[in-house]
Amino acid sequence: MIKDALFGLATGDALGVPVEFESRETIRQNPVTDMQGYGTYKLPPGTWSDDSSMAFCLAEALTHRFDLNTIAENFRKWLYENYWTPYGNVFDVGISTGRAIDKLSTGTRAELAGGCEEDENGNGSLMRILPLLFYIKDKSIDERYQITKSVSSITHRHIRSVIACFYYLEFARQLLSKTDKFLIYQNLKASVSEYLNSISVNPNEIAVFDRLLKGNIGDLPEAQIQSSGYVLDTLEASIWCLLATNAYKDAVLKAVNLGEDTDTTGAVTGGLAGLLYGYEEIPSKWVAQLAKREAIADLAKRLEATFAPE
Repeated sequence: MIKDALFGLATGDALGVPVEFESRETIRQNPVTDMQGYGTYKLPPGTWSDDSSMAFCLAEALTHRFDLNTIAENFRKWLYENYWTPYGNVFDVGISTGRAIDKLSTGTRAELAGGCEEDENGNGSLMRILPLLFYIKDKSIDERYQITKSVSSITHRHIRSVIACFYYLEFARQLLSKTDKFLIYQNLKASVSEYLNSISVNPNEIAVFDRLLKGNIGDLPEAQIQSSGYVLDTLEASIWCLLATNAYKDAVLKAVNLGEDTDTTGAVTGGLAGLLYGYEEIPSKWVAQLAKREAIADLAKRLEATFAPE
């Protein structure tokens, strides 16, 4: 399951890297149908971005005991020392993420480094949160929420980013038990809403998630799905892509062809789709092109060993 998640995320990310920032209309004229390279960053096919780098940094930290400072230190090593980069250099970093890591390097506590203003709700914590699933999956909902909050807060501390990460991991957690994706969507309407109300989250912030928690987002037309770098857009797009397709390949291609923040929409969708369909359903020729695929497989194996029953 860890291999499913890590390769699902990285493959979706790599599909999106060459067309990042291109509009939906531009991509529609030449849709992404396969792994390709160059484009936006002039990098080879199979190159993943900061999304996967930071997810791998988190996963690497979790191969030891859970420690927020270790996670934060891995993020710092990524940005300043090119740790867990595909080819030895960082080529993309979000503004809020970079700012938070700068604060970490000057001594700010990990759980206080992330921005907490409303305009600091980019998708930089959502894109890399998936490995945390394997640490929290058997804990109580309160523990799951509080730990997710702490890990998101390293770079994104606003309640909206925290809720987005929480919802995403709750969806992923139910995928582990092979629950039908549509049933999961319905289940979360009750469980996430009830939990957020139980801890007295501002009702206005819960209402921001109404299209997920009250509506039927899978029924919306593509024109009503946004794919910007805003955390809510990315979360909604990933759930929409998952509900609207029936195979890993179709889910991530739908995500990337939405345009704009293509690598992150691809990564966030790809992580869920990997869990839903499994590693074997990720096109093998795509996996074969991934940068550091053997290192990713080794990381998955080590993380699996960490959480194996004693």
